[in-house]
Amino acid sequence: MTQVAKALLVDDRRENLMALEAILQGLPVQSVAVESGEAALKQLLVDDFAVILLDAQMPDMDGFETASHIKRRERTRHVPIIFLTAADRDAQLALRGYAVGAVDYLTKPFDPWVLRAKVSVFVELWTKTRQLAAQSEMVRERDAQWRLLTDAVDEATTLLRAAEENPDAVPRALSTLEQARWGPTPD
Repeated sequence: MTQVAKALLVDDRRENLMALEAILQGLPVQSVAVESGEAALKQLLVDDFAVILLDAQMPDMDGFETASHIKRRERTRHVPIIFLTAADRDAQLALRGYAVGAVDYLTKPFDPWVLRAKVSVFVELWTKTRQLAAQSEMVRERDAQWRLLTDAVDEATTLLRAAEENPDAVPRALSTLEQARWGPTPD
């Protein structure tokens, strides 16, 4: 079963969340919208995300504090964060965003096509990472099966060599080869 990439949208204003959802419409990503940093941290406990779009300026826990918590958690420290803010183009705020681990910092109004392109890149990276992990697991399983088969062939070869001196050992050698090929037979 393939997992759908998710984008966590965090903004204290519902209309901004609706606008972000509309911008991401049609991308291969499921939007999950929350209205506070605290709600974002809770959501990150139960879901994995390809990217987080985080409002920098929110009441209670602002985006910088939220990002700091996200980057301290082992499970979420590698999730890319794109800060979005209505604040003027203050370089200090952008530097603060990068200092807490953001991969980008966009000021409003921003070009929706640029945001879509950025989100698409992170969704594709997330998808490719999942595919690589699945392929790696398949290779590990095949390696384990190969080792078992090789061990069984080695054991059967030893038994067949012993059978040269003792013909009664041949059925045991054949049984060992069958088990390696098909797995243990039920008694």
